[in-house]
Order: sequence, then structure tokens, then C-alpha cells
Amino acid sequence: MMKSWSDLDYQPTVSRIITNSLERNRIAHAYLLDGMKGTGKKEVSYLFAKSLLCRERRGVDPCQSCSNCKRIDSRNHPDVHVLEPDGNSIKKQQIQFLQEEFTKTGLESKRKIYIIEHADKMTTNAANSLLKFLEEPNQETFAFLLTENVHQMLNTIISRCQPLSFSALTSLRLVDKLVEEGIPMPLARTASHLTNSLEEAVELCRDDWFALARSLVIKLYEALFGRQQQALLFIQEKWMPHFQERKQLEIGLDLMLFIYKDMLYAQLERQEQLVFVDEKEQIEKFALQTTQQRVTRHLSYILQSKSRLASNVNPHLLMEQLALNLQEGY
Repeated sequence: MMKSWSDLDYQPTVSRIITNSLERNRIAHAYLLDGMKGTGKKEVSYLFAKSLLCRERRGVDPCQSCSNCKRIDSRNHPDVHVLEPDGNSIKKQQIQFLQEEFTKTGLESKRKIYIIEHADKMTTNAANSLLKFLEEPNQETFAFLLTENVHQMLNTIISRCQPLSFSALTSLRLVDKLVEEGIPMPLARTASHLTNSLEEAVELCRDDWFALARSLVIKLYEALFGRQQQALLFIQEKWMPHFQERKQLEIGLDLMLFIYKDMLYAQLERQEQLVFVDEKEQIEKFALQTTQQRVTRHLSYILQSKSRLASNVNPHLLMEQLALNLQEGY
């Protein structure tokens, strides 16, 4: 959770626009927060709300300890309204209810704030109803519209909002943020190659299933350099019981792809790019036992298996065939 605007250093443009607005007290009546999932849009909207309603603001940063800050954190502040899709869309009635709420006097202050998540999912009637709201803003009313698909929104709504574009986190920056969250470096580096969403990466790293999946990939990798039957037995007894769903098996194949890429990085002396940093010695040892050409071929086998998985092949047979292919030449 972001405590201050300095925590938004991974979105420098957004941070600069907001802090400048707060410093000069020139707040737009509506902001459009656009970016991929996990880039910090929701956190920013709540932090902005706290900066606007905080009783003891310190510069541009909310104090985080006053009653307003605490109630925004717990999502029960009476002057902060959050709208989410009702089913697959945000309906006109939801916007009308919001408008009715905003005709009432603020319970805690003159300011009222509304946050619309997945704003692109408004029906046409809902969007037109919101447009009227945006065209005649109350001086102390502030809107935050969050979207991952800005191109699906009405241009008339977009034009009435201050745009805040959130860029995807780089792999290195995501690793830094995960480590700050207390995630061990090996898990953080692995998760950062599966998603560029901080939210998803944190959830993944805190799931015991993921930690065990990573461990099983390392063990299968080691078995593939041993006897053929050892790897096949491991797939039957350990691998398949853990990777039961197709989505889980897809993650398993991605992790296999990463560890074989690591072997190629080791051969090219690009160790700084290793994903399985905790297996550096083992990877370098195995890299010496094969050629770049063979590793490249093995990477293609894993990619082919990912493609075949999408075609509803038998997962067990797919993994056994992949193991046989990966042991080619050993």
C-alpha cells in the first residue's frame, strides 16, 4: 500500500502531475487513470482521495493516521463513493444513484469524491448520464475514472478529464517493488517474468502453490540430466499431481522455459539475466555439458508443448514427450 507520493516513483510522470496539482492547489474536477492491470491506478486514486480529505496533511502527503485517512483505507468514508460494474457493466441507475448522493451536503467536509473502476464498462446510457455530471461539475467534487481500455470510452468523457497514463512496470522495477513487499529475490525474479502486474505478482509470490511449483521445475530440470526413467517417474509422481489444471501446467511450462533460457544466458556469460538466480552454480554446470544449438532446440520443444497444450492434448502424454525430447543428446 502506498503511504506517500514518493512511493509512486515507478510512475514518475503521474507522480509529478499529481504532486504539482496538490502543491499549487489546482486540482482538476475529473481524472482519467489509464493503464494495464497492476500498474497502481486504484492505489493512486485512494491516495489522492486521502490527500484531498486528510485533516493533517504534510505537504502533499496524507498523514495516514487521522480519521479520514483511516476510513478511506477501510473503504467506509461517507464522502468517498466507489462504483464498480454490476455484473458485466456499469448501468445508468448506478450513475443516477451517484448523482443523487452528490446533491447531498458532504457529511465530513465540503468535498466529495467518486471513484469509478472499469469506467470503460459503462453502458451507453450510463456514459451519457455521467457526461452530464462532468459537464456541470461542483467545485468541491472530484472524480477518478479507472480503465484498462481507454479506447472503449466516449471521446466526450475523455476530453473532460485530466489524463493520467500509467506505464507497465519493467521487470527490474517490479522485482524491486516485490522485494520491498518482503518477497524473496528468487521468487520475485521468477514472478516478474510471468506478469508485469504488481498486484498479480504479489498474489503469486504469496501462494504456497507457486513456491512449490518453482521447486518442482528445478527438480525436473535436474532429473532431465539424469536417467530417462528418473524424469518420467518424477512427472508421474510429483509433477502431474501439482500441475493439475491447464493454467497451472502452462505456468509450469513457462518456468521450464525460463530455466532453459538461463542455461543459454550462462553460455553467453549474461548471468545478470538469470531468472533462477539461486540455481546459478547448477545452471552453469549443466550449461557446460551441452551446446547453444542444443539448448535452442530444447527451448523450441518447450514452446511447442505450450502450443500443443492449448490444443487440448493429454497433459500427461505431453509432459512425457517433452521429457524425452529434452533428454535428447544426454
